Amino acid sequence: MPKHTPSEPAVDQVLDACGLACPLPLLKARQALHGLAGGQLLEVRATDAGSWRDMASFAEQTRHRLEAREQVGEVYYYWIRKAEGGEQ
Repeated sequence: MPKHTPSEPAVDQVLDACGLACPLPLLKARQALHGLAGGQLLEVRATDAGSWRDMASFAEQTRHRLEAREQVGEVYYYWIRKAEGGEQ
């Protein structure tokens, strides 16, 4: 699995959701965000193609911010910044 490049922001937690089918990558990401402080950055790695749509929709419906996303081979990478001031 490739490591993120030096231009990528430093992450506070990495969640490896590779091999999990929809909707598990999103559910695991929500759980991981719950354990982070506001402003911290979560990197999610997934292999489920549906996660591309799910992570974007999740960010649109919450106050969390999808900083970036990219696909490298069969792995999808997401960088989600937890909303400041509590959940959602």
